[in-house]
Amino acid sequence: MQNIIIGTAGHIDHGKTTLIKAITGKETDRLKEEKERGISIDLGFTYFDLPSGRRAGIVDVPGHEKFIKNMLAGVGGIDIVVLVVAADEGFMPQTQEHLNILSLLEVKKGIIALTKSDMVDEEWLEMVIEETKEQVKGTFLENTPIIPISSTKKIGIDELIEHIDQITVQVEERDKKVPFRLPIDRVFSITGFGTVVTGTLIEGTLQEGESIMLYPSQKETKVRNLQVHDKNVEKAEAGQRVAVNLSNFKKEQINRGDVLAKVDSLNTSMMIDVKLRLLSDSPFPIKNRERVRIYHGTSEILGRVVLLEQDELMPGQEGYAQLRLENQITAKTLDHFILRFYSPMVTIGGGIVLDTQPPKRKRFKEEVIGELKLKEQGESGEILKQFLKTYSKDFLTKEEIIKRIGLPSEELERIISSLASKDEIIQIAVGNMNYIFHPDFIHELGSKMRKYLQEFHNIQPLKSGVFKEEIRSRFFGEQKSKVIDELLGFLEEKEVIKIKEGIIALKEFNIRLTDSQKSIAEEIKEKFKKDGLTPPKPEEIWKDKGKTIEQYKQVFEALVEWEILVKVTEEIYIHKDIYDQIIVQLKKHFENYENIDVATFRDLAGTSRKYAIALLENFDQKKITKRLGDIRVMRK
Repeated sequence: MQNIIIGTAGHIDHGKTTLIKAITGKETDRLKEEKERGISIDLGFTYFDLPSGRRAGIVDVPGHEKFIKNMLAGVGGIDIVVLVVAADEGFMPQTQEHLNILSLLEVKKGIIALTKSDMVDEEWLEMVIEETKEQVKGTFLENTPIIPISSTKKIGIDELIEHIDQITVQVEERDKKVPFRLPIDRVFSITGFGTVVTGTLIEGTLQEGESIMLYPSQKETKVRNLQVHDKNVEKAEAGQRVAVNLSNFKKEQINRGDVLAKVDSLNTSMMIDVKLRLLSDSPFPIKNRERVRIYHGTSEILGRVVLLEQDELMPGQEGYAQLRLENQITAKTLDHFILRFYSPMVTIGGGIVLDTQPPKRKRFKEEVIGELKLKEQGESGEILKQFLKTYSKDFLTKEEIIKRIGLPSEELERIISSLASKDEIIQIAVGNMNYIFHPDFIHELGSKMRKYLQEFHNIQPLKSGVFKEEIRSRFFGEQKSKVIDELLGFLEEKEVIKIKEGIIALKEFNIRLTDSQKSIAEEIKEKFKKDGLTPPKPEEIWKDKGKTIEQYKQVFEALVEWEILVKVTEEIYIHKDIYDQIIVQLKKHFENYENIDVATFRDLAGTSRKYAIALLENFDQKKITKRLGDIRVMRK
């Protein structure tokens, strides 16, 4: 059965709380000060059963202008509003501000209760009804019923309930398949139970015992107990008022405005890209870098408005902006928010979130405006492609994209599958994770890598390529090695590069010696073969070579890379044939003896003690021999 949340709105002392008591029999004012003063200061909560059998949660909001902050914390999760207008006073300033807020939040369903109707005559009542119709003209309440009520005499209460019941069937059901999200509007502790938070479950499903996360602190906890309408439940669903008993949290660690959600399902940030709409009756324009109060979910955050298209947004105008915040926000794409002036505190507008983790935007950039327009109006596939065009450099997994882009996982899966089949996006699988990239990013990466490798091959034509670690460091920074390996493998499949034994080169590159280089190679090989186990130092090879010194160096390095010359130490290189011969001799020695010392090996190799020690240490490193004090034994 669909869950419904009903909220009240309207001017102070117009009878919202009294009306709820008439409907439910319950008192929503809980604070001592509220009862003493006879006005609501904070949010009140209760529930009642509709004639159809649906159980509706009720959020009662304060009407005083000083408590708009509290009112805003309550209306974000409502499905239907009961706008309360007192018949003896009519439409008042706070009624209008509440209606503006509801319109900005895009609440779609509501009804108007004309309270205290027994206190005025028929003529006055008709006049107030006409005035109310005029005031709500052009809003979502334009054609809604206006029902005269007397809460004390129970006049019109049954009719109001009947109309609410009829409207509930028109309410769009909330998404229960996405990860749950619960903005916290109340925190308290109960002796023997610990910390309890309440809020409206705006999407998803929450289970008892589930591991969950508190945002923006991103601390994990568990659901010890769940209650919906004062009853213990194992599961709560979107559209229900929920009380959650949390493990390992003190009351002081949680604030109204924090959000409970599935672990790692949300992002927090200090900047968001938005589409702003200024109220037509806003008393002020918004200037660039204006300091404002942002109300999102149950939170209030201070920040500045950076206008991206103009220097000033006038009443009634819309525009794209970046909100740069003084505290972290936990939002999703297409969430609604309200803006109030910093001082004086009046509601001036609101809007929707377009990007929850944007880069710092530059103003008056056509490409930025185009990107935000697409996010506001575009088809899901185009939104994803545009998002990847901007953020592929961040190496995002599918799960991270879900958090950032605000699309349900099932829809994103469908879009990814469709776009991948047309090569409009690229998926790189790493274990059970999928990294998603825009083809332009991969193409640009491949182009940059080709340019770098070409320059390397031009300078070092006798080297087979660049070490993979150097490519990782130059092109991928701190990214995880596994996804880099898969991405390099993808580029190899596309014949951009080739990879062999940890060396990366252009696909078409092959080492080719010129005739003069071939001659130098033969000269060097002959020299090292002739000198055997008393080889020359490298610098002796190119000493006095004049203009060809660089060629000698390059050919020498190539012979080492090709393993024609074996590097024993930084200064000692031996021809591979000589190196292999001495290993054969050493193995024959171990056929008759269990060990060998330096002096014996020196005589066996027919070399000096210096070269004998260097060779034995090299054999130790290559695990041919093992040193035990002053002797070596053959490794098995």
